[in-house]
Amino acid sequence: MGKSLNNVPQAPLDVQFNSNGMKCSAYLYRPATEATTPIIVMAHGLGGTRRMRLTAFAERFVAEGYACLVFDYRYFGDSEGQPRQLLDIKSQLEDWKAAIAYARSLPNVDRNKIILWGSSFSGGHVLATAAQNAHICAVVSQCPFTDGLSSSLAMSPITSAKLTALAVRDHIGAALNKDPLMVKLAGLEHETALMTASDAYSGIMSIIKDEPNYKNYVAARFALDIIRYYPGRKTPKIKAPVLFCICETDTVAPAKVTLRHAKRTPHKEIKTYSYGHFDIYTGQAFEHVVKDQIDFLNRTVPVAQA
Repeated sequence: MGKSLNNVPQAPLDVQFNSNGMKCSAYLYRPATEATTPIIVMAHGLGGTRRMRLTAFAERFVAEGYACLVFDYRYFGDSEGQPRQLLDIKSQLEDWKAAIAYARSLPNVDRNKIILWGSSFSGGHVLATAAQNAHICAVVSQCPFTDGLSSSLAMSPITSAKLTALAVRDHIGAALNKDPLMVKLAGLEHETALMTASDAYSGIMSIIKDEPNYKNYVAARFALDIIRYYPGRKTPKIKAPVLFCICETDTVAPAKVTLRHAKRTPHKEIKTYSYGHFDIYTGQAFEHVVKDQIDFLNRTVPVAQA
């Protein structure tokens, strides 16, 4: 098993690393030991930042003896990049590669024990990243986005049409060097937003109390990219063990499609929960899920006892 929760970890350090000439900001958590430890690289989903409950997960992991690097993507949070709130899949995958390289360079980190942790949109990113990096030793993919078409079909036709029109206008504007047109990340039913399910807006609001600068919008051009992103199709190529934490009533990343992709992963563990997409960040659902994640980590990438 990992280290006791009675061991008090060090306060996280605010660090930066380079990604394509820009600085990504991150929290670096260190366990209360001088020994070399595995490290978990973590980032959030659509428009999310490190302060939106990722710190709660990291604190549990570091108490078990794992180092954690929790970062903000370029254009979001405390990281550099203009224009702000530009959600670009290629750039975010580059940030994952840069974060992994930085994590491997850190002292007192076992560079051969890199773990990826992602949730929602980043739950898909960690699958895509692990499929291309044979050195990743474990993956936790929580309520993951796996299939662009499936998630797009979860929207109402009216919302989808409005989003497409906005996205086309924003792409044209980008070609003319105009400022981005923004669209809401989470909205009420029939609002023009990327997520309009009944639990979307309240769910986002429930996890932003520690992020005073949260912005509930992104550049609209992203709406044309999401339908072409299928990280779930890469699961057969992943060599590392993967824990899938799937929410049965997920309104953002439909569970049926996620399960299909999860079952094609060579070394997988699949946990299903009777929760919604946003439930697992707080309360009893969080306690349930994080316990399962710690159990998986302790078995697949155990921390050496000092």
